[in-house]
Amino acid sequence: MVDVGQKAATHRVAKAQSIVQVDEAILDLLENDDIHTKKGPVFQTAIIAGVMAAKKTGELIPLCHPIGMDNCQIDIHINTQKEIIINCTASVYAKTGIEMEALTGASIAALTIYDMCKAFSHNIIIKETKLMEKTGGKKDFKRQ
Repeated sequence: MVDVGQKAATHRVAKAQSIVQVDEAILDLLENDDIHTKKGPVFQTAIIAGVMAAKKTGELIPLCHPIGMDNCQIDIHINTQKEIIINCTASVYAKTGIEMEALTGASIAALTIYDMCKAFSHNIIIKETKLMEKTGGKKDFKRQ
């Protein structure tokens, strides 16, 4: 673990994104901005799972500092290419980053969508998870 004891606490915000590609059979189940399955509403469940995972990031990634979060928001929508877009924004006032929490939140939301939709088709691809933006640490970053 990196020693952050001498660092100053700053307000840190990170935004991460995961993209999930599903086949038409799954998208056909979209109703009222969510996919409903026997397990329940997919997007609502994925949002809860993503927030819960972001809160546990320090327990899941061995050398990641356990930090509290001030906020974690997950938004899920379908883009024009018919991909499921998951955006996770996390923030904290701390001595070390929040990007791993945002990345974990987006990733687990994507895995939850996979889990809840696999009964309809295994033709599901979690295409990518990436950091979109972070501010408040040593270096700010914004994906172009």
